[in-house]
Amino acid sequence: MPLVKFDVVEGRKECELKALLDAAHQAVVESFQVPDSDRYQIVYSHKPSEMILSDTGLGMKRTEAAVVMTVISKSRPEEMKVELYRSLASRLETYCGIKPSDLVVSVIENSGSDWSFGLGEAQFVTGEL
Repeated sequence: MPLVKFDVVEGRKECELKALLDAAHQAVVESFQVPDSDRYQIVYSHKPSEMILSDTGLGMKRTEAAVVMTVISKSRPEEMKVELYRSLASRLETYCGIKPSDLVVSVIENSGSDWSFGLGEAQFVTGEL
């Protein structure tokens, strides 16, 4: 059950954001092998001056279509993470027209006790999940 946060430059249409979230969700479901119903996504829109995305010396040119994804999840094997990056790049290019060079992804790992899905309870700790 990952929580996925998207940082984008403001101005995207609602249908563009829906396509982005849908494509990313399918990549997460397939790569991390989570149920389709586990969907937690948040979009943050920023002015162009509020997103500076250097190429880290890799020679990539980024545009205002750039997307930064932060995936907060329990620990996953390296192979799953690599598959997620590949699947995201492919799906976002195919379904959203976002170039792979405009995608930055970071996975932040945590454990079951770091989650509460409501009611003031830690459902992974109590065994409900």
